[in-house]
Amino acid sequence: MIERFLKQTSFTSVEDYNKNLEFIIPENFNFAYDVMDAWAEEKPDGLALLWTNDQGEEIRTTFKELKEQSDQAASYLQTLGIGKNDPVMLILKRRYEWWVVMLALCKIGAIVIPATHMLTKKDIVYRNTRASVKAIICVDDSYVIGQIQEAMADSPTVKQYIAITDHGKPIPKGFRDWQSEWKKAPQFERPAFVNENDDTMLMYFTSGTSGEPKMVAHDYLYAMGHLTTGVFWHNLHESSLHLTVADTGWGKAVWGKFYGQWFAGATVFVFDHEKFNADTLLRQIEKYKVTSFCAPPTIYRFMIREDLSKYDLSSLEYCCTAGEALNPAVFDKFYEKTGIKMMEGFGQTETTMTLGTFPWMKPKPGSMGIPNAQYDIALIRADGTPCEDGEKGEIVVRIGDKKPIGLFKGYYRDEEKTREAWHDGLYHTGDMAWRDEDGYYWFEGRIDDVIKSSGYRIGPFEVESALMTHPAVVECAITGVPDDIRGMVVKATVVLGKEWKEKAGDDLAKELQQHVKKVTAPYKYPRIVEFVDELPKTISGKIRRVEIRNNDKAKSEK
Repeated sequence: MIERFLKQTSFTSVEDYNKNLEFIIPENFNFAYDVMDAWAEEKPDGLALLWTNDQGEEIRTTFKELKEQSDQAASYLQTLGIGKNDPVMLILKRRYEWWVVMLALCKIGAIVIPATHMLTKKDIVYRNTRASVKAIICVDDSYVIGQIQEAMADSPTVKQYIAITDHGKPIPKGFRDWQSEWKKAPQFERPAFVNENDDTMLMYFTSGTSGEPKMVAHDYLYAMGHLTTGVFWHNLHESSLHLTVADTGWGKAVWGKFYGQWFAGATVFVFDHEKFNADTLLRQIEKYKVTSFCAPPTIYRFMIREDLSKYDLSSLEYCCTAGEALNPAVFDKFYEKTGIKMMEGFGQTETTMTLGTFPWMKPKPGSMGIPNAQYDIALIRADGTPCEDGEKGEIVVRIGDKKPIGLFKGYYRDEEKTREAWHDGLYHTGDMAWRDEDGYYWFEGRIDDVIKSSGYRIGPFEVESALMTHPAVVECAITGVPDDIRGMVVKATVVLGKEWKEKAGDDLAKELQQHVKKVTAPYKYPRIVEFVDELPKTISGKIRRVEIRNNDKAKSEK
């Protein structure tokens, strides 16, 4: 399959990859037709999707069956008046139908807007209004249904509300019944014209760590941009069974549960569950013999606290991580217990993978890896000049004569925000890093998160990494607190392991402070330590340091 889209399909070194990665770009590329339907022709009986849930249900779907189901769904959506350029919001958790509907919307040229099931009425109205959403397809969850119903009166652009219920359940008021209607649709006929490459295919509302969410618009080549994600970063092949831990409302879902994996012809494994439990997840890997696994570092933190000797993880061939920076202590512990070295990657909702650790590279614990050859990556100072090795700067993407495959089109209906991030031939990620002498990048934090104390610039991640090497710490967030003498001082907000919670107090705080002084430069140690049960996070799971800072500010003003 990938030989249709790459001039060279395998690489042996960083130099080989950087020199020879070159895409073959078809006219009017459409992932659903050009990849998925092509697989249905090439290997109709190949297993495309293995879905299971925490109730023990299981669905195995071949490429041929997925083509037939997505065709049927596309026809059904057309009967509801949904077509080219119509924005459709999906709130489906990990329901099996998400994969079918994603392909169906691609086939009719509609714009898909995946969304999390945690949205409130206010969130839904905001999204409906900002994107002129025409239809919502949602899971039959009492909370989700209730929030959508409350939003209906303030969402005049939405013409169709479609609920995917379990068979036999009553249909919520105001909703159409997917289960009883979609299979009655007439035979699907592909539209005469579906899309051009630069049409909008997909939009995400970025949760952000501050401010209202922005609409990230992606074109049809964004899907092709993830070829490198699945084939080279995840190192997948046609015999792979790949599990990425991500909710379908988060951009990481299409990183790990959709585009790149199916470019490789791999089987996507889905475990639909309500509440994360490390033991349950490990049992799924063991039972189904998952070969490839990707999750944010938080998941690995909980996994390594289990007795991994209790599980047969011998099927695992490859493990990756992204979504937040990886603490070296987590890498080391996972390697010690499994013999597998995690391969880190970095990217944003606005991009595909921009930095990564590839199979032909030796991973450095805690490093994001090197620039993905489909992007021209640089580190720059605040004045725009390039950084030297070892110097902290902002990660930017240089834009040449044409937009790189995988980079977003812009923030939909927000030219001002687009210009703030994308100007003078550069896309500014807002993320800080430094580069070592081997070209590996090391994450420092968001620009707004950097702490300036007594003339020092302290990145939160370096202190968090030091804290994470203490056995008591499960998660932590480093922020700055205003100080009359130093300008700011470092504060650690810490979540303790269950066996340490009773020890929370001044003595443990001092122990953690001394620990940081030994692991990293002493000036970075947290002068304030607060113990909490959980950290504030965005709906996509990223730590909201801004909320911690705002709460501290509010307390100081009382």
